[in-house]
Amino acid sequence: MKIRFLLALFFIALTTHPQQKKQLEFFQTDWGRNVSWDSFCERAKASGYDGIETWFPYTEKSRTELKAALKNYGLKVGFLNGTRKSLPFEESLKSYREHFKILLSWKPAYINCHTGSDFYTFEQNKAFIDVANTLAEESGIPIYHETHRGRFSFNLPDTRAYLKAIPNLKLTLDISHWMVVHESLLENQNTELKEVIERSHHIHARIGHAEGPQVNDPEAPEWKKALDRHLDIWEKVIRKKWETEDMYTITTEFGPADYMPTLPYTRVPVADQWKANLYMMMQLKERLNID
Repeated sequence: MKIRFLLALFFIALTTHPQQKKQLEFFQTDWGRNVSWDSFCERAKASGYDGIETWFPYTEKSRTELKAALKNYGLKVGFLNGTRKSLPFEESLKSYREHFKILLSWKPAYINCHTGSDFYTFEQNKAFIDVANTLAEESGIPIYHETHRGRFSFNLPDTRAYLKAIPNLKLTLDISHWMVVHESLLENQNTELKEVIERSHHIHARIGHAEGPQVNDPEAPEWKKALDRHLDIWEKVIRKKWETEDMYTITTEFGPADYMPTLPYTRVPVADQWKANLYMMMQLKERLNID
């Protein structure tokens, strides 16, 4: 009788244990950074970020300062890797592979890739993806491939072909690129986006539109339709991933001048990049009921 009673209590405890709370983890882009690593990381932490996303620093001094700043402020790092399109194919593939080994030694939260080229063949682009996927499996560190102009994933139809051919291809969804490539907010492409949504493991949060990859200010009322469309797609991506995982990572990625529109002659940005990225974080948290 006592054993049955204890088993009953154990079953109740298992079935009434609260579910793990779903979370978003935000990374701030260092694109356009013009301050020290310490100052940048201090501001990112104070702004509520969990980490930063950056290309690997060129100098030993910068790498040392980055590592110290990450430690001081308790931030994670996501690195970028890219195909060097200026090199012949075989040299570019070798450079891509070797750079991964350096990035992986830092144990980043993830690596996001600008992979291949829109001028490479399918098999050439696949070679880059295969290298990345092999290293991701060996290291246990996620490696994603960004939907990006100029890369294998520069448009929706071609990307779907790669997804069909490569079952372990994982995307970083920066759908702002496709808005301008397809000159639309992709309103009539929800069926075509279904597999992309299912295979997107990281998001670059920036608002594009039919004539460009970045609106001048996401808070401006004239961009509400574009903002809502991006949020609708991002929410589907995140909620799909939340079915099997508790955490989803996002990089807020509004860029600086001249990606940010500027005034003529002076090149003064028409909006504040940091403020635009914080607005992306706020909008996503609000949409997904994150504290």
